[in-house]
Amino acid sequence: MTTESVPKWRRLEPDQRREQIFTCAAELFGERPYADVSTSDIAARAGVARGLINHYFGTKRELYLAVVRRALNLPYGGLARLPAGSTEERVKAAVDWFLDLVGGQEKMWLAAITPEGIGRDVEVERILDEADRNAADRVLQAMGFEPTDPRWEQFNAVVRAYSGMVKVAGREWLMRGTLDRAQVHALLSHVLESLVTDVLPELSTT
Repeated sequence: MTTESVPKWRRLEPDQRREQIFTCAAELFGERPYADVSTSDIAARAGVARGLINHYFGTKRELYLAVVRRALNLPYGGLARLPAGSTEERVKAAVDWFLDLVGGQEKMWLAAITPEGIGRDVEVERILDEADRNAADRVLQAMGFEPTDPRWEQFNAVVRAYSGMVKVAGREWLMRGTLDRAQVHALLSHVLESLVTDVLPELSTT
């Protein structure tokens, strides 16, 4: 056993240790395809014994699903605290907040929206769909729409369609560099404002 492979133990509370393992797993899943990451790799990165991964998370797949779930689910608080102002101002603030969030975990976000190496996984697909639905709900509420509206499911579907463009634009920015952040911000802001002010109100009258 080399010096590098010896776990670098440091006394942490259980919640801190769990978060440390989670963070290291997210880094590795963001750097490599799922199949190329082993629990031994995660343990080595975290400086812990491999058994702790099983203790806190179960299998590698269960840990991966937890990482994907956190990467894709938007924290409600950020959108709930948007500044008061015009629709244009709120849209720009919302998009800016989202790009900050994605930019802070870009590798894992990219890996989560295009999972590779795990094959077709019903649970991953369910997490992706649930995350899209929850994100759409939060965007609608942040823009002043009420969940009691009888057209809510249709509104949600429109925003989920928009989320497909968000993911493509994010890849063009973070992965390919064909768009910079300012260009992505302008694109996403203009389209979301159009949805909020034109498309959804028109949909509600049809």
